[in-house]
Amino acid sequence: MTSPDGRRATKPRGISGTLHRIGPPARRFLAERKAVLARLAAWSVAESAQTFLVGYGVAQAVDRGFLAGDTLTGLGWLGVAAVGVVLGAPVIRGVFAQLAGLTEPLRDRLVRRAVDQSLSRALARPAGKDRAAVSRITNQVEMVRDSFAGLVLTLRSFVFTAAGALMGLFSLDPALLVVVVPPLAAGLALFLVTLRPMAAAQRRALDADEALGEHAARTRGDLRDITACGTQPEAARNAARLVARAAATSRVLARWAAVRTLALGVAGQLPVLLLLVAVPWLRGRGVTTGGLLGAFTYLAQALLPALHTLMTAIGAAGTRLLVVLDRFTGTDARPSLTGATTPRAPLSGRAGPRARLPLPSVPPPRQAPAVELCGVTAGYSARAEPVLDALDLRVEEGEHLAVVGPSGIGKSTLVRLIAGMRAPGSGTVRVAGQTVTGRGAAELAALRVLVPQQAYVFTGTVRDNLTYLRRDASPDDIGAAVRDLGAAPLVERLGGLAAPLRPDHLSQGERQLIVLVRAHLSTARLLLLDEATCHLDAASEARAEEALGRRPGTLLVVAHRMSSAVRADRILVLDGVRAAHGSHRELLEGSPLYRDLVGHWHRNRG
Repeated sequence: MTSPDGRRATKPRGISGTLHRIGPPARRFLAERKAVLARLAAWSVAESAQTFLVGYGVAQAVDRGFLAGDTLTGLGWLGVAAVGVVLGAPVIRGVFAQLAGLTEPLRDRLVRRAVDQSLSRALARPAGKDRAAVSRITNQVEMVRDSFAGLVLTLRSFVFTAAGALMGLFSLDPALLVVVVPPLAAGLALFLVTLRPMAAAQRRALDADEALGEHAARTRGDLRDITACGTQPEAARNAARLVARAAATSRVLARWAAVRTLALGVAGQLPVLLLLVAVPWLRGRGVTTGGLLGAFTYLAQALLPALHTLMTAIGAAGTRLLVVLDRFTGTDARPSLTGATTPRAPLSGRAGPRARLPLPSVPPPRQAPAVELCGVTAGYSARAEPVLDALDLRVEEGEHLAVVGPSGIGKSTLVRLIAGMRAPGSGTVRVAGQTVTGRGAAELAALRVLVPQQAYVFTGTVRDNLTYLRRDASPDDIGAAVRDLGAAPLVERLGGLAAPLRPDHLSQGERQLIVLVRAHLSTARLLLLDEATCHLDAASEARAEEALGRRPGTLLVVAHRMSSAVRADRILVLDGVRAAHGSHRELLEGSPLYRDLVGHWHRNRG
C-alpha cells in the first residue's frame, strides 16, 4: 500500500500504543522528581482550601449575615471569601515555581533525544537528509514542553479545584451534589470517549501536513528536472492527492472538535441550568438562599472554568502532546526520558582509519597499464593516520573499474592521487606508464579527465560548455555525445548549442549531465568519475555510465549506487583493513562487506 506521493504507507499507530511506549519512561521521569511533585501537591491543596473558602464564605454571608439582619457578620464572611481570592496569587506563584522543576528537565531530555536520533540516522544513512531534525529540536521540543506544562497546570487545577468545590457543595447541602454531579460526570465521560479518535485524527492531520510539506520541498528542489523530463502532470496529481488528504483529515478533526464542544456544553453549562430548574425542589428540601448562591458561586467561579480549561487543554494540547511524543518514541534510537540510551550496533563493514590494501596484480600485458599504484600511502593530512597504506593496484587499458566502500575510507583520495591533484606520502602512481608527481606532469594533462561530484559549468554558450575539453569537436561528434548521454531534451530546452547558458538556471543534475557530455567528447583515454552522477536518477546514471564505458579508453568510477558496481568489469572494495577485487558474483561470494553494501542498497530500493 502506497501513499499518494508514492511512498509506502504505514499503519497508523493508536493512542494506546503511544501510551504504552511513553508510559514506562514517563513513570521513571516522574519517580525521579518525587520531591517536586510533593511540593506541587502541597500548593495544590492550598488551592483547594482557597476554592472552598470563596463559595462557603458567600453562602454564610447571605444566610448568617445579610438575610439575618447582621450586616457586620455578613461583611465578615465576605472578608473570608476575599481572603480566599487574595490567597490565589501566592498559590499560583508557588505552583509555577515547582512546575519549572518538571518542564525544564523534560525539555533537556527531549533535546538530547532529538540530537541522538538525528546523529543515528546520519550514521546509518550518510547520504540521506533528515529534514525534520531542526523541527524536532526546536519546534516539536517546545511544543512538548508547553503542552506538558499546560496539562500539568490544568489537570492539577481541575482535580484540586473540583475537590474544594465538591466539598463546599456537600458542606452546604448534600442535595446540591445530586443536581450538579450527574451532568458533570456525563459531560466528562463523553469528552473522554472522544480522546482516542481525536488523537488518531490529530496524528493523521499531522502526517498529512508533513507529507504535503515534504512533497512541496522536494518538488521545489527538483523543479528544473521535472520540467526537463516532462513529469509536471504526475507531480501535480501527487500534490492534488496530498492536498485532498490534508483537507479530509482537517474535516475529520473539525467534526471531533464539535463533539468535544458538545461535551463541554453538557459538563459546563447543563449543571447551571439544572440548578436553576431544581431551585423549588432544593428549597423544599431545606436548601437555604445562601446555600444556592454559594452553589452558583462554586459553579461559576471555580468548577466550570476549571472544567473548560481541562477539556480544552486535553482535547488540544493533550492529543498534540501524544502525537509529538510518538515522533520521539517511535524511532530506532530510543533514549529514555531518564537520559539513558540504548546501545547502537556499529555500522556494518566499518573498520578503523588505517588500511593496508594489498591487491593482487593481473599478469602484465604488452602495453603499460592505464593506472598503476605501487606501495602507495596517503592520508588526509601529514600527521593523520593513512586511509590508504601500501596500496598496490593495476587497472588495464580499456577496463571499467568501480570503487566502493564506506564513506571516508579513501575512495576520493584514490581518485585524486590518480588525477595528480595529490601527491602520495610514499609509493608511486603511474598513468599510462608515466609517473605522476605533484599535480601531475604537463604531458599527462591530455591523458585523463576527472569529473567530481560538484559539476563545473560556466557562463557562455551550451556549445562552449560541452566542448570545453575539445574545442575542435565537430557538430556530428557533439550531437552523437549528446544523444548517447541522453542530454538531447536538456539541450533543446536550453535553446540549442548556440544558446547562452546561465549556471544558476541549471539544477545539480543538469550540471552533471553537461559535464558528462564534456568528458565524453574529450580525447582523454582515462576518465575518473568521483560520484559524478549522484544527482541523476538511476536510469540516467545507467545510460551515462554505459555511454562512457563504450568510448575508447579506461573508466574508473567511484560508485554512488551499487548498480554502478554491477555494470563494471571489475570492482575494488575498500574496507579500511584490506582490499578485495573481482566481479560482482565473485565479491558476493568472497567479500562480507560487499554483501552488506549490496544488501543495504536493495533494502533502500525496496
